[in-house]
Amino acid sequence: MTGELNPRFSFETLVVGAGNRLAVTAARTVAESPGTAYNPLFIYGPTGLGKTHLLMAIGQRARELASQLSVEYVTLDEFVEAYHAAVAAGQSDALRSRFDRVDVLLVDDVHFLTHRREMQAELLRIVGQLQSAGKQIVLTSDCPPSEIENLDERLLSRFDGGLVVDIGAPDLETRIAILNRRSEEREATFAEGVLDAVANIEVPNVRELLGLLNRLVAYQAVSEKPLTPWGAKELLEGEEQAAAPREAVQPESPPAPDEFADFLSDVEHTVTEQVEAWRTHLEEAIKRWASEGFSTARLGALLEEEAPVAVGGILRQFERDVERLRGSQVAMVRLDKERSQDAVFFDPDRVEEADELVQTTLEEVGPPPGPSAAWTFDSFVPGKGNEVATNGARGALERPGSRYNPLVIVGSTGVGKTHLLHAIGHELAAAPDAVVACLSAQQLLDELVEAIDGDKMDRWRVRYRRVTAFLLDDAHILAGKERTQEEVFHLFNDLFSSARQLVFAMLQPPKEVEGLDDRLKSRLQSGLVVSISGPDRDLRREIIEMRLAEQFGEADAELVDYLAARPAESVRAVLGLIQRVVSAAESQDARPSAAIARDVIEGVVPARQRTSTDVRTSGVLASPVTGVRSHEKVVWSWPDPVERVIEELG
Repeated sequence: MTGELNPRFSFETLVVGAGNRLAVTAARTVAESPGTAYNPLFIYGPTGLGKTHLLMAIGQRARELASQLSVEYVTLDEFVEAYHAAVAAGQSDALRSRFDRVDVLLVDDVHFLTHRREMQAELLRIVGQLQSAGKQIVLTSDCPPSEIENLDERLLSRFDGGLVVDIGAPDLETRIAILNRRSEEREATFAEGVLDAVANIEVPNVRELLGLLNRLVAYQAVSEKPLTPWGAKELLEGEEQAAAPREAVQPESPPAPDEFADFLSDVEHTVTEQVEAWRTHLEEAIKRWASEGFSTARLGALLEEEAPVAVGGILRQFERDVERLRGSQVAMVRLDKERSQDAVFFDPDRVEEADELVQTTLEEVGPPPGPSAAWTFDSFVPGKGNEVATNGARGALERPGSRYNPLVIVGSTGVGKTHLLHAIGHELAAAPDAVVACLSAQQLLDELVEAIDGDKMDRWRVRYRRVTAFLLDDAHILAGKERTQEEVFHLFNDLFSSARQLVFAMLQPPKEVEGLDDRLKSRLQSGLVVSISGPDRDLRREIIEMRLAEQFGEADAELVDYLAARPAESVRAVLGLIQRVVSAAESQDARPSAAIARDVIEGVVPARQRTSTDVRTSGVLASPVTGVRSHEKVVWSWPDPVERVIEELG
């Protein structure tokens, strides 16, 4: 259940400025002297300003100074999920016992406590227990405690009894320092004044500031000349204005061994000398495990032995089997709560059987949709309009999950976003043990609705949280879908924190999509946002040559020139033109040519192609049913394939 501390989030990598100086000072204090000052420490501020970074920095510094400290980092969402799983498995006491032994507890996103009275009561108990024991608690939230709706007054009092401090947006100097630091880390160099110019662009948080830097790095990588300060500012601001309308689920870590482990060591030393002591300790072990519902037949058989036996190793193996069962049961709770109560999860002699049941159930969940075989990099034609997007995709593939994560591809319908998204998916899927989810937002929404209706949300979450990469097409469709956005938000956090690649395709930059949650906007803008424009003449020519060569072995030069000269707003429109000409040629039993293309596209249809049903008038036809209809609005018949418009989806 407990999240890992990201080594990149330390005090050394944190840029301190006026907006976060007080919070950083307080954080250093509690990290260096846990439980002695500012307990609890409550840090709040808008999304994307570094609260999670600061929280993890506290945990890492505390461990550096005192390696024996038990430090736990957990998001509220993870805590809620683990609590429900423990309750379902009848292991609430074990979960509480684990938190009671923590020296430094770090809780992220506590604003999600809203309307969760049961979770508030549990957190109140944990905070009270740790405070009484002199242990440190640090919490973060998007808003101050007083603004968390329906927060228990007792919990509010606990928070206010410590130190409540906010993080503000970075000032200009801090933004410049952040850009300089991150550029050095990326080994990216810019002309003097470039980063100063970028820092002057107004963004609401650090995540989006780093998103600007990502775009700058990507553009400079494909630029023939170094960017100037004016050029960088113009590039980033102009781009915004011109933008178009783990691996298989692993059982959660078992609770850490308690005093019983020390007891086992003592037993091993005395067992051969004191028969009665041996029996007493064995009986205590049997009593303990039986009280927790586990079968102790294996241990009970030892009591039949008249001579003492060295039970230390036997008891340690028994404990390992129990912990393995617990891990399997927690995994099963996520998949199927009813099956998690099967007797197999309470019998240490059936460990392998329990593992097999989890694996079988996992297979029933099924893999997520993967990338389409129709769209690969081999068939993706690069050009000026998609150069930066293509370069960004290649960069993300060089270091999946770390270089450009998330990667957001923006562009109007039909320009090739979907093709590039699936091409990236194919490359990621080639890695060993890769599980790549590549689907449209509408597919995701449909699956979610089905899971809700079938009460299978646990399986739905497992289906996607086990992936090594998540690629979502038409992400703008999420706008206004609150439940879906909530699930995608938590999925994003889970995958991002474990450095798994995220790619999104959408019509507009995230911050311009009305109805999209601010938290999602912030996270999407923090990555690399690249745009794809309509194909220029050179790109149209390459697409036409490639498609005709695939179908006919070679492309007619005159036909290529003619079609490439035709205006087309999207790749889809270019493919539509090609298909119209090919269909016309097939109807004439001829090879595609420029002459046939002119006939089709310019509307000059040879008389031999017309049928007796063709009627050429001024454009208005009399309808026996509704009066008057226009050729521009109504198609009476398509007697010839030449007059059909067939487009590929993409």
